[in-house]
Amino acid sequence: MSEEQTAEKQILIQKLYLKDASFEAPATPGVYSQEWRPEINLNLQTKNSEVGEDQREVVLSVTAEAKLGETTAFIVEVHQAGVFLIKGFSQEETHQLIGAYCPNLLFPFAREAITDFVGKGGFPGLLLQPVNFDALYMQQMEEMAKAKAEAPGTDKH
Repeated sequence: MSEEQTAEKQILIQKLYLKDASFEAPATPGVYSQEWRPEINLNLQTKNSEVGEDQREVVLSVTAEAKLGETTAFIVEVHQAGVFLIKGFSQEETHQLIGAYCPNLLFPFAREAITDFVGKGGFPGLLLQPVNFDALYMQQMEEMAKAKAEAPGTDKH
C-alpha cells in the first residue's frame, strides 16, 4: 500500500454520549441487611449503524446483574454510544474497528456510568474489570467461520 493510501485512513471520534441507561433494585431495602457477597453476571453487546458518509454510530450495551442467592439485588444497564468517522479502511478492517476498537474506547465510559448508578443505589462500588474486545471479536469471528463450515448443505453423512 502506498504512503498516500495509508495517509487517507482515518478514525475519529465525532461524539460520545450515554444513549440509554436504567437501574433497578427490586429487593430494597431488605437486601441491604444481607451479607454482601453477590454473584455478578455481565452481558456485553454491540450494535452499529451508518449515520452519514463514512460515519458509524456504535452502541456498547453493558448489563450487570447482582444476585444474592435467588434474590436480585440490582440490575443496571448502560448503552454507551459514539459516532465515529471511519474512512479509508477496507471492509474487513472497518468491521474489526467497529467490533473491537470502538467498543474498547466506549467501555471506560460505560464502566464509569455503571459504577455511579450502583453507588447511587446504595450498594458497595462495582468496578468492572477491563474487557479485551479484540479477543472477543476474534472469538466471534472464529465461531462464525465454524458455524458457516457446519451450515446445512455441507453435511458429512
